[in-house]
Amino acid sequence: MNDLETFLYLLPVLLVSLTLHELAHAVVATRLGDPTPRDQGRLTLNPIAHIDPLGTAMFALTYFLTGFIFGWAKPVLVDARRFRRPKESMALVAAAGPAVNFLIALGCAAIGTHVDNLGTRTVDVLELSFELNIILGLFNLIPIPPLDGSRIVGAVMSNATYARWAALDQYGMLALFAVILLFQDEFFTLFQSAFDRSADVMIRIVGG
Repeated sequence: MNDLETFLYLLPVLLVSLTLHELAHAVVATRLGDPTPRDQGRLTLNPIAHIDPLGTAMFALTYFLTGFIFGWAKPVLVDARRFRRPKESMALVAAAGPAVNFLIALGCAAIGTHVDNLGTRTVDVLELSFELNIILGLFNLIPIPPLDGSRIVGAVMSNATYARWAALDQYGMLALFAVILLFQDEFFTLFQSAFDRSADVMIRIVGG
């Protein structure tokens, strides 16, 4: 199913998923009192404002070379000092992105389950879109800075601990990739289990 034609059909869904993920962060941050996303032009549905060229290229590379499609968009910059309750507000901002991905996955599952006479290519794209958005949601929930999960976990930390935790942003992704490389079997086993459970729950929700 990892052919060029299917990827070209999937690409618009990928762009929409990444755009809505980042837009959700921007909208929630703005509503909670931080004008930074608005000032930087992130309150838009234009994917150009949200797409990271390298991160998008990684989606293509992983799609064609591996069984694990993955990449990233341009992070929305947020100034936590503009919030009345910085830790809790950052957690809400962080949770908004994965929540949108899970909603998109639910939509794909609902269409695939309840709409009849879908063509083979449409079914393939729906399945890949479903998988992609679950992967995006789950990966971003990993509690390692600067991923969204680290902000959610940070909400229960003391202020001093949170400050040290947030300072790890510049090193977190390197540490995460090191863990994946060194313990890839264990990582992918855990991730696959989380994916399977999430997919099963969503299919049950839509009545599949």
